[in-house]
Amino acid sequence: MSTILVTGGTGTLGTLVTARLRARGHDVRVLSRHSPEYPVDLVAGTGLDAAMAGADTVVHCASATRSAGKGDEEAARNLVAAARRAGLGHLVYISIVGVDAVPFPYYRRKLAVERILTESGLGVTVLRTTQFHDLVKMAAEALGKLPVVLVPKGIPVQPVATGDVAARLAELAEGSPAGRAPDFGGPETRTLDAWLRAYYAGLGKRRAVVPVPLFGRAYAAFRRGGITAPEHSDGTGTFAAYVAALASGTRPEPS
Repeated sequence: MSTILVTGGTGTLGTLVTARLRARGHDVRVLSRHSPEYPVDLVAGTGLDAAMAGADTVVHCASATRSAGKGDEEAARNLVAAARRAGLGHLVYISIVGVDAVPFPYYRRKLAVERILTESGLGVTVLRTTQFHDLVKMAAEALGKLPVVLVPKGIPVQPVATGDVAARLAELAEGSPAGRAPDFGGPETRTLDAWLRAYYAGLGKRRAVVPVPLFGRAYAAFRRGGITAPEHSDGTGTFAAYVAALASGTRPEPS
């Protein structure tokens, strides 16, 4: 049994990673600013030394998604410094397919964090995954407030189940540092407009989805398949099953 820390352990992915690791018999410490046992502020760097004492591995799931990753780089530097002081053997990081291809501010910060970790001299594993089912749902809900939904045309998307990603991260945390691990994607790739139609149909919502061509470097990168990994369609959870669970009122991504 190992002692494994999970940053962002109260979030959607971190909760599932924590459950997977505990089910495998590991001692898991959930790090957050409000944790009664291990109160940690990654950006300020407080609480890390106490949390890492005697730990073997960190699974780094925390990210400031609501502010496009602001503070993520500083958090990574603090995590690296604390890991060095603790003599930590392995740091696992969850990243995104396309961070080196799509010029988005959040993607740039995720790529910067990858570099901070891989250049740290520590034992590191980086796993890039495609978009979670939840993200497609969020896009559908944000764009679907009107009967006509305008959506960027021709963007391939390969949604993956959060539970599948959690299982893969747990496997990687149990192994030796692997550097850049093989990418991990969902079982099927379709255009974004097709996924949105499937979402609305599955929930019985009447929406007219209209693909609209856009311009710019980011859009071009998306259209080239920058956020997909068709050669790594390893996930098994389908978007259809996810939507069916939502429609029935059950938990769509069980641990």
